[in-house]
Amino acid sequence: MDYSRYELINVEKVGKVAVFTLNRPDALNAINAQLHTELEDIFVDVARDHDVNAIVLTGAGRAFSAGGDVKAMGTSPQERLKRSPTTYARRLIHNLIDVEQPIIAAVNGHAIGLGATIALFCDIIIASEKAKIGDPHVKVGLVAGDGGAVIWPLLCGLAKAKEYLMTGDPVSATEAERIGLINHAVPPDQVMPKAMEMAERLASGPTKAIRWTKMACNKRLRDEVNLVLEAGLAAETISMFTEDHREAARAFSEKRPPVFKGD
Repeated sequence: MDYSRYELINVEKVGKVAVFTLNRPDALNAINAQLHTELEDIFVDVARDHDVNAIVLTGAGRAFSAGGDVKAMGTSPQERLKRSPTTYARRLIHNLIDVEQPIIAAVNGHAIGLGATIALFCDIIIASEKAKIGDPHVKVGLVAGDGGAVIWPLLCGLAKAKEYLMTGDPVSATEAERIGLINHAVPPDQVMPKAMEMAERLASGPTKAIRWTKMACNKRLRDEVNLVLEAGLAAETISMFTEDHREAARAFSEKRPPVFKGD
């Protein structure tokens, strides 16, 4: 499999492990249109790569991913929908969960918004103790519809998920481990070694048994995606046209706190 066309995802193979590194460190690996498209495509490619038995997904620099590129907030909802329609958001989630190989998220720094969603949809999540994980859609007047409403309740329970999604507050990695949102919170210098240790263990294990176990577990995940994702994406799209979101966009450009009125 040739990964040379990927510009914003660095691909390195270590034995039977493929390491994917989101590579926009100056932007905290925020997901712009190009990176979004590359993420959609790379999971299709790796699923067909017979030389890869496990995947590690991480970020370059000091963040895993700051989520959707906030510069897009300054454009109109109509323009944003042209560049990132719900079809693309749906495709990213479906392609991610359809990968047969186990995926280990090595969350080297903060994972926010869509960045958190991508990390949490991985099979095993190992995060730096200094990292925070959060989905702050509501803080900019948007619905957490691009996957957060699917995966958070599955991992940490409905009550905790609603608290974090409705407030938009981030959770520390140590607390995320305590509530079951992630698997392990470790010292920063141990994130990649532990992720690689796990990946190499899975890559050298009984391949079919591991993949089919993942497939069986992901039946529940697929059901939740089918149940929730379409409604969440539709609600998020509608929320782009609210006055509260327009106020959040103005406040961002004016570098001030937004004043929400519920409109």
